[in-house]
Amino acid sequence: MTLNETQAPRSFKSFEQAADHILALLSTQLNINTLFIAKNDGQRNEIVRAVNAKETLVEEGHSSPLNQTFCSLSINYGKDALIIEDIAADPLSNKLEIASRFGNGSFVGIPIYYENGEVYGTICGLDTESFEFTEENQRLFEMMSSLLTYVLELEKANEQIQFLSSPLVPVTKGVAILPIIGDITAKRAQFILNDVLVKSSDQNLDYLVIDVSGVSQINSVVGEYLLKLVSMLKLIGIAPVLTGVQPYMALKVPHFAESLKGILIEANLETALKQLGFVLIKE
Repeated sequence: MTLNETQAPRSFKSFEQAADHILALLSTQLNINTLFIAKNDGQRNEIVRAVNAKETLVEEGHSSPLNQTFCSLSINYGKDALIIEDIAADPLSNKLEIASRFGNGSFVGIPIYYENGEVYGTICGLDTESFEFTEENQRLFEMMSSLLTYVLELEKANEQIQFLSSPLVPVTKGVAILPIIGDITAKRAQFILNDVLVKSSDQNLDYLVIDVSGVSQINSVVGEYLLKLVSMLKLIGIAPVLTGVQPYMALKVPHFAESLKGILIEANLETALKQLGFVLIKE
């Protein structure tokens, strides 16, 4: 990716988009040839995103042994930004095999951490020419590292939410309930579809009660995912039961009622369970 290809978006929905945004921002603040973000697993270092101005010093997707990279020096240095103004002269960097490629160039790097203190990787600047780093430059890198930590945690939280968004509540052998709650986006609907099909098959279900009474918003795209889930369950031998269907769903989703012909639909969970032979007894 070149500087001309980087346009900072107004918002971002993933770590990669945040990385692009931050590198584009840094490139406007620092007159340094290369800026990049790398991740590592303790053994290898992979370039996730890179911006090169004049000369391509780092390429996205490139992977190398971590201990042979400038990133390893940054990680070992700790939470503060590591600044090397002369790669050839600095005792930390001149021992690395790659040092000869950069002569008297410069490097700045700082680790990116998860909230629990584990290292994700680094955010770095690199040049084959000497670059005089200011305290403001250092603070900027530290700020961007903290921002990326925040984005990582948001992404992790979102993944956990997605994982919990399709819980199957077992009732008895062969029967489970899928409560769907909140706003359903196309992305979440796709996740629910894939996740539920796997879980239902693994649990050898005969019936799956899908309760949509807690769904606050739905559109035609999301509605189609719901209909697709119903169809796929029937194909793998699981009888779907729908509860909590609201009138607005039928209005917003074309052919909603027609597509659900032959499917057991009840007003609520209690009546659905009664239809399946369960009786709720108050002690």
